Amino acid sequence: MKKEYIEKIYSGWLAKIIGIRYGAPIEGWSYEKIKNIYGESLPSYPASYKNFAADDDSNGPWFFLRALEDSGICTEDPAARELSPSDVAKALLNYAPFEHGFFWWGGYGVSTEHTAYLNLRNGIPAPESGSITQNGKVMAEQIGGQIFSDTWGLVNPANPERAVKMTKAAASVTHDGEGLNGAAFVAAAVSLAFEEKDIKKIVAGALSFVEKGSRYEEVVCAVKDFYDSHAKTDEAWRACFDFVKENYGYDRYPGICHIIPNAAVMALALFYGEGDFSKSIEICNLCGWDTDCNVGNIATVLGVAGGLSQIGAKWREPVNDLVIFSSVMGYYNIQDIPASASYIARLAYRLDNEEIPEEFRDMLEKDSLCHFEYEGSTHAMRFRYEICGSGEADRQYLLSNSREWADKGRGSLKLSVLSAEPGDDLYLYKKTYYTPKDFSDSRYDPAFSPVCYPGQHIEGTIFIPDYSRDAMVVLYAKDEREGVIYESEPVTVRRGEKKRLSFKIPGGTSALLSEAGFIFRPLGEALQRFEFTAFADEFEISGEPDYVVDLKKEGIETWPGGHTELSSFTRLKGNFFLEDGELDLSCADFGEMYTGSCSMRDYEVTFDIVPVKGLFHGVNLRVGGALRSYLAALIEGDRLALMKSREDGSGYDVLSEEYFPWKNGKEVTIKAVLRGKEITVSADDRAVIIYVDRDRPYKKGCVGISVREGSRIKLKRIEIKPVL
Repeated sequence: MKKEYIEKIYSGWLAKIIGIRYGAPIEGWSYEKIKNIYGESLPSYPASYKNFAADDDSNGPWFFLRALEDSGICTEDPAARELSPSDVAKALLNYAPFEHGFFWWGGYGVSTEHTAYLNLRNGIPAPESGSITQNGKVMAEQIGGQIFSDTWGLVNPANPERAVKMTKAAASVTHDGEGLNGAAFVAAAVSLAFEEKDIKKIVAGALSFVEKGSRYEEVVCAVKDFYDSHAKTDEAWRACFDFVKENYGYDRYPGICHIIPNAAVMALALFYGEGDFSKSIEICNLCGWDTDCNVGNIATVLGVAGGLSQIGAKWREPVNDLVIFSSVMGYYNIQDIPASASYIARLAYRLDNEEIPEEFRDMLEKDSLCHFEYEGSTHAMRFRYEICGSGEADRQYLLSNSREWADKGRGSLKLSVLSAEPGDDLYLYKKTYYTPKDFSDSRYDPAFSPVCYPGQHIEGTIFIPDYSRDAMVVLYAKDEREGVIYESEPVTVRRGEKKRLSFKIPGGTSALLSEAGFIFRPLGEALQRFEFTAFADEFEISGEPDYVVDLKKEGIETWPGGHTELSSFTRLKGNFFLEDGELDLSCADFGEMYTGSCSMRDYEVTFDIVPVKGLFHGVNLRVGGALRSYLAALIEGDRLALMKSREDGSGYDVLSEEYFPWKNGKEVTIKAVLRGKEITVSADDRAVIIYVDRDRPYKKGCVGISVREGSRIKLKRIEIKPVL
């Protein structure tokens, strides 16, 4: 793979997130309504967000892609087999919560994704789950076939044949017919854009992968013919949209959101935008209909073709490299765009069976590293100014990617504060946990587990240029609940000096860490104001957590729109509530909730639980999703069992079991030690199970609790410690 493709992957993924955010506030609006509200143009985002919440248009592309890793294709031998619909079906069941978050759950026979999901859950395998034979033509040809397909192009740079094979396998889980044509068109266009900048050639090349004689081919060609045969004025696209609306409008295609009208809008915007990023996405958004989907798709193509130089600051700055998801894995729901782009690039190298070049190895393989190598990237870092003892204050500042200095590679993050005073606190940090107050809405019901924990290490390199001021610098982490700030020992950094800082966050606490970063305390004479500049590079959170989940300290979070979540937990399924400082979970069939870091590998975990009702009460270990975990469970017949999830989502297989008399209403302490392939489980320090899993063992994951068969469980406490 060409080195140049790495930044193009970032550019395309960034553009996708920009397009979604730009289109989301007016999703489903008509051309006329948009014109009435915003007039003839829409040169910037139509709504301001504190932070943009999750969206199905990013959930699907990101988590379906993880099938490459989860199936072993990108971790074993990429040449051994091709991606199958079954692989992606498992990813769908693994990462999507049951009927909340992730997708639009509009009902069986109404929402295509909901329909396919329930088909899979009830034993109808992929690709039958998304087929016309199973669901009918209307359901199979809604827009989802193309809106989740960009990442298959990104992970296959300049290889449209493989991109189309993969995207058809993925899209067939939920769609068929024209839905597969749309998937092929989008993935091929993105893949081709790595080597081709001419939009007409990209469209023609992508169209060659679409079924001949299909309605999809017809509509793209019809828009092209209109473009070729009419005047090219600035407003000519409006006449083309009139043509589209008359001949391919929503009234001609049944269902909630058919693919063909929206394919017409995408083709229109690509042609009339003539390769200009801002012009193209503005035209696409002004047309209306499924705006976030359409703009997100064409933005990805243009982001790859034109690169970062085409994506202006007005689009990038509000995004600030942040992407929020709403999967069932709360740890994965907080990401920055450079890190997720690097994950895609890492998979791309594996698919080509190539070693990552040494100069890119850290940035592509360390998921939590803020390296600032992508031009303009910020890794979602933020700034806050606090007057010592008096709280937060407004200050003019600039936070920007810089090539002026770097510890490694080419880039760093430059902080310039226009009016600082000695002794005040200048915070440069990452948000490591989000709450409802951080968002303006709750699109697709996000929920989170922190991405930084007590016991972990934070590191970073600081440089203060000659034209700035000396400063005392510390690394810190902040507890969301108590406001307590854990600080490293202060280090004096002089002008013209760089220093590497390292800090182990105190372990053994129940702190919910919502920030991690640097505090600068400029040095100087009292009552003096001055400009302050510093650079940061190679910021990283690493190591195994050492902390306690105390349910007495957790709380219910109520989001805009009304959905409620338990702080630091996500829920697959089930009824939950807090009562007397205990988490209560029950379900008629199966219920599961998860918390913690998905990167935990070897750890010791202790659960204090109370089985309340029923015959199946479990604690989850090394959870990598709804289909990927171990389970230590109290089951019928006075047994403690160690289980492993089945890949089809139908439950768990027993790996080993021991006699352990238990009864409802009596508290039990379950302890597990996970070290490599070996798992040791005990209940009340009795009934010890030692098991070595040699059959594709789960190597990392978070923790959780489970009930099945109408059971009900209470969770009081979880303690997690690293195993040395």
